[in-house]
Amino acid sequence: MSETFDSLLLWISQHPEQAGWVIGIIACIESLALVGAVIPGAVILIGAGALIGAGVLDFWSSCLWATAGAIIGDGVSYLLGRRLDYLTTRWRWLQVHPDYVQRGVDFFQRYGDISVALGRFLGPTRAVVPMAAGILQMPARRFYVVSIVSAIVWAPAYLAPGILLGHSVGQNDWGQILLSVLGLTTILLVWLGLRHISQRNKT
Repeated sequence: MSETFDSLLLWISQHPEQAGWVIGIIACIESLALVGAVIPGAVILIGAGALIGAGVLDFWSSCLWATAGAIIGDGVSYLLGRRLDYLTTRWRWLQVHPDYVQRGVDFFQRYGDISVALGRFLGPTRAVVPMAAGILQMPARRFYVVSIVSAIVWAPAYLAPGILLGHSVGQNDWGQILLSVLGLTTILLVWLGLRHISQRNKT
């Protein structure tokens, strides 16, 4: 699989004008229930970050595509959760691996709405929490608000390690951008956490 990833990154570096939609698809797969647990799309995103740091790809357009892909993947997973009973009777994989879905359900029951944001940054739960939100009937409006906000933070955060790597061999000054990204990530995560705790205390 590593050879496939290497080939894909090579293709992206040779066709930067078409890299956006590839990054979007990878981000979607990374967030997609069942598929995201098998395909480590984060590797491609870090590689894309390296190309950004080296000046091959544009930072903002790459973030936009990654964000859009993550939101779409979340939305599909959420809708799959709404239809889980239907899917379980047709997908043998779900019958053989009930623990896969249960992990997401347990995580969601423990952290509530904020789990949609937290799960995005945790490898083992990233692809299943949106499905769990659908299973447990999280209101769609609340789900998409949390999904969109967390995706906006997640995209640059996942690209950042690669940018640092690419910057070490590139010519561009990305220090200020990285500091802004990391600062925004911290602020938003803290805000979401405090808001969740506040809501819990009111109930």
